[in-house]
Amino acid sequence: MKSADLLLDAFGRVREAVHEAVEGLSEDDLTVRVDPDANTIAWLVWHLTRVQDDHIADAFGTEQTWTADGWSGRFGLPFPEDATGFGHSSKQVAAVRASADLLLGYHDAVQARTVEHVGSVTNADLDRVVDTRWTPHVTLGVRLISVVAEGNQHVGQAAYVRGLVERR
Repeated sequence: MKSADLLLDAFGRVREAVHEAVEGLSEDDLTVRVDPDANTIAWLVWHLTRVQDDHIADAFGTEQTWTADGWSGRFGLPFPEDATGFGHSSKQVAAVRASADLLLGYHDAVQARTVEHVGSVTNADLDRVVDTRWTPHVTLGVRLISVVAEGNQHVGQAAYVRGLVERR
């Protein structure tokens, strides 16, 4: 198995879990908060997708799907266009309202762009530095694993909330 195949499998698993957490839920279900300050499924999926979009675009020197394909306008969120959800307040979390189709459409578009870029990654590419703001500098390999880890963490949270929503 090549590195690219391993990475594509990891990103594909995040996509599958996103679909399992979102499909069939109403907008109201997607915005249930199990605590007044808890993250919603809609926010979690939007955030993990924004992070993937932001980090993949940055690592490969391309425009984000969010802006390039008009997803920002479709969501119509009251945030700056470059917002990814890091540091969002409880009020900002509550502002993310979207249908399952919109969330999955955006996630699938980002996944397609991810597959385009990651599918051609070689072992040597993984050592390329993509972010010098950290010590040590962040390589492509580390960045890709960090995006997969963030995606898994947040989609697991979304799946947990879905389980609670379905028990109501």
